[in-house]
Amino acid sequence: MIQVVDEQRQLNACKRIVVKIGSSLLTANGQGLDLTAISHWAKQIADLHNAGHEIILVSSGAVAEGMVRMKLASRPTDLPSLQACAAIGQMGLIHTWSSVLDQHGIQTAQVLLTHDDLADRRRYLNSCDALQNLIDWRVVPVINENDTVSTDEIRFGDNDTLAAMVAGQVQAELLIILTDQQGMFDSDPRSNPNAKLFSSVRALDESLFEMAGGGGVLGRGGMLTKVRAARLAAKSGCPTLIASGESENVLARLMAGEMLGTLFTTDNDRITAHQQWLAAHLQTAGRLVIDAGAVEAIKLNHRSLLPVGVKVVEGHFDRGDVVECVDLSGARVAVGRVNFSSSSAELVKGLSSEKIYEVLGEARSLEMIHRDHMAIY
Repeated sequence: MIQVVDEQRQLNACKRIVVKIGSSLLTANGQGLDLTAISHWAKQIADLHNAGHEIILVSSGAVAEGMVRMKLASRPTDLPSLQACAAIGQMGLIHTWSSVLDQHGIQTAQVLLTHDDLADRRRYLNSCDALQNLIDWRVVPVINENDTVSTDEIRFGDNDTLAAMVAGQVQAELLIILTDQQGMFDSDPRSNPNAKLFSSVRALDESLFEMAGGGGVLGRGGMLTKVRAARLAAKSGCPTLIASGESENVLARLMAGEMLGTLFTTDNDRITAHQQWLAAHLQTAGRLVIDAGAVEAIKLNHRSLLPVGVKVVEGHFDRGDVVECVDLSGARVAVGRVNFSSSSAELVKGLSSEKIYEVLGEARSLEMIHRDHMAIY
């Protein structure tokens, strides 16, 4: 838990830090990458690196750079054009980061990830090992989504979510999301001049979603995606600081304890590494609609999901696949590895435990999803 002493946050003990910098802070008003701005960020990152912190950088800007290189007036909307734009821009983005950090004697490494990399258990663990080696070697990983091979649309949903997932992967002690907004307000400051800036909020507070707004032109992440990212990071025990990257020397000031931006605090229940991997599944093999009693058992009592609480089975999945559990309104409650195929789940949904053997005619786990194989949202 990050303490506040004499109106200063005590952040110096946070050694491993994921820093996410948004497109608007890296580009010259949409006119390609801003070398002066990126050099400024490199100096701040180098100062933290040299002070002993382990920095993992998640950088946006590839699509924005690609747009300029191809002289596009607006962001493409079709997937192939977005992918091509990202591929073109990523060349400039990683070259720029490598050049400016090399001036401070810091080696960098390009790491491109997709949702599939984190959803596949073996690839997830391999990327964990690679990132850990880079950190051990005092290399700064520069991470972006591998937009060129994304299959749904060019979003994780966004680099805020990617940064939160990486924070869980590397067991970061702090996630800093730098944006063009000062932090989390109780209402949209663009339409309400009297909006109040929060200095600290609980990341898992459901009411935060009602206060969040939308995104800009070059980037895709508005405050809503940042709230979701902070919530995801909090599940791994990692607090999140959202602050304005337009503030002078913001990283040094944040780490010195200055009360800039909004700190999203965590609860004490840090999830296991296996549950972190489960939580990384934005896409799942199927869906289980569960009743209010099952929601309460999972969220409040941390119990397993039993077939009796399942109302609807959606999708085609096999035993051991990762599925999502949603309440009757469709809101995600949890994701987990299911103990039944979709056909078996359809047969046993709504049944009490003693009825399962009668229907399936075989001995097996009575839980639809065991609590140890579940990540709760």
